[in-house]
Amino acid sequence: QVQLVESGGGLVQAGGSLRLSCAASGRTFSNYAMGWFRQAPGKGREFVAVASWSVGVTYVGDSMKGRFTISRDNAKNMVYLQMNSLKPEDTAVYYCASSPRYTTSSLEYDYWGQGTQVTVSS
Repeated sequence: QVQLVESGGGLVQAGGSLRLSCAASGRTFSNYAMGWFRQAPGKGREFVAVASWSVGVTYVGDSMKGRFTISRDNAKNMVYLQMNSLKPEDTAVYYCASSPRYTTSSLEYDYWGQGTQVTVSS
């Protein structure tokens, strides 16, 4: 059974930083791309970043580029999202997800975590 468990969310002031973690189990972690998505109240799910199964191959969404960094540790079955220079508009529930494809489309992710809340105050 595949499980993805996020942690590290919380309340932070604008300009601050948070590091989200996602622990994966139940499938061969290094065979799958890992993505982060977010969903703000009343909005659809938005792509944030993806890390390929090959360590070091990553892509970050345009609105987050330069502020967010995704990384993974295949030995620990972990994926991380380092978020710097946070803005109030980054407030959302953040989800990690697993996909057999290196993709930005949420439709191609077959397993999802339960989400972790990030709130950025102004």
